[in-house]
Amino acid sequence: MQRLTGSDAMMLFSEAANVPMHTVKVAILEAPGAGEFSVQAARRVVQQRLHRFEPLRRVLVDTPYGFHRPMWRENCPVDLDYHVRPLRLPAPGGRRELDDAIAKLIEQPLDRTRPLWEIYVIDGLADGRLAVVTKIHHALADGVASANLLAGALEKPDKPEGVPAGVECDTHPSRTQLLWTAIRDHVRQIAELPSLLRYTVAGIHRVTRSRRNRTAVKVPRAFTNHRLTTQRRFATAGVPFADAKQITRELGCTINDLVLAMAAGAARELRLRYDGHSDAPLVAMVPVCLDATPGRSAGNNFTQMAVALPADLDEPLHRVKRSHEAAVSAKQLHTLLGPELLTRWFAYLPPLMVRKLSALMARTNAHLKMQNLVVSNVPGPRERVHVAGATIAEFYSVGPLVAGTGLNITVWSYADQMNISVLADALTVSDAHEVTDELLRQFAEIASAAGVYATYQADVA
Repeated sequence: MQRLTGSDAMMLFSEAANVPMHTVKVAILEAPGAGEFSVQAARRVVQQRLHRFEPLRRVLVDTPYGFHRPMWRENCPVDLDYHVRPLRLPAPGGRRELDDAIAKLIEQPLDRTRPLWEIYVIDGLADGRLAVVTKIHHALADGVASANLLAGALEKPDKPEGVPAGVECDTHPSRTQLLWTAIRDHVRQIAELPSLLRYTVAGIHRVTRSRRNRTAVKVPRAFTNHRLTTQRRFATAGVPFADAKQITRELGCTINDLVLAMAAGAARELRLRYDGHSDAPLVAMVPVCLDATPGRSAGNNFTQMAVALPADLDEPLHRVKRSHEAAVSAKQLHTLLGPELLTRWFAYLPPLMVRKLSALMARTNAHLKMQNLVVSNVPGPRERVHVAGATIAEFYSVGPLVAGTGLNITVWSYADQMNISVLADALTVSDAHEVTDELLRQFAEIASAAGVYATYQADVA
């Protein structure tokens, strides 16, 4: 058995009935190979690979009285009939029907008495393709780790693999064993506290010594900030990656700058529509991966930084420039404080206190003043990936909504596409395609302003 890290436990403690904390991966399989893929084929492949991906066999065990973070019971049996399921889209089986079906899957929490993942093989798509949708709890793996886990579990082995002998499920510990283990781990953690205090003081000292004029990032109340419902809206879209790279070359910016500028422009238009004004920057919480090792398939190794999106600026190139400046400023502060400062302190937060505070945040309709939205940009593989012999044509990923924040925009680059996923609360927008439409429009506007003829064109009248 092993104890959840502080970051892993935070993902668990943050969950509520209206705040499910799983990440979602969507793989669209090409039609020629999709015909040979089925839920039975997926179960066979996962069964053959399961012993090599131990995180898929973990089950949570709570520590009595909330005396410490929960633990993972390892090598547990997995009912593949439960975890790998079929789903058929209603007619006409278009992209909107698929997005709506995924939204329904996102709404449903994972069963904590079982390993915290599910795979859905979805057929009925109008173009003969198949979709494979994976839900993995954020406590088990962050976005990068869950993508590695999915790719490995569904990779068709060159030859049949037998389950190695001698691998047994951890026995369920008694309450006494759990408490003694918690005491031992607390002692070890206390011994590490002086090192963390030195790390924290050094970070604060670096920030105070920095001569840059830093103004506090203010979080205005926006249409995205409210108590979340239990209903979700989901939408996907994509633009050619070559177009995005050409824009960044012309403007001297990065893909991340471009994504932030697109999000700023879309947020501006939506705020004008829903709030009637957009006279201040909006604050995006941007995840920052601390470990992008290709083989990492479990755990949370990321932190977050607050970036002021220039949603108050009308001109697209000005938004790109300001987005770049805001990102640079946020990264500098992040580096000065210490990239691991937040995640290391998570390990010292009392579980009972965090659970109660998270439950309060999930229930309240007060403005939490933490962020207006979440924006994530993940560089994915530049070559097409295969699962069980079928080619993945498109790949999308999105993380959960957090308490008080009803919008998450995730961009995942894959092969020759820059794929966009939007997850929204039903109270934030009635249709998440409003957000993807605006993001595509912003992409076309920036391309036009940069003098780039994009192969993707949107109505920018």
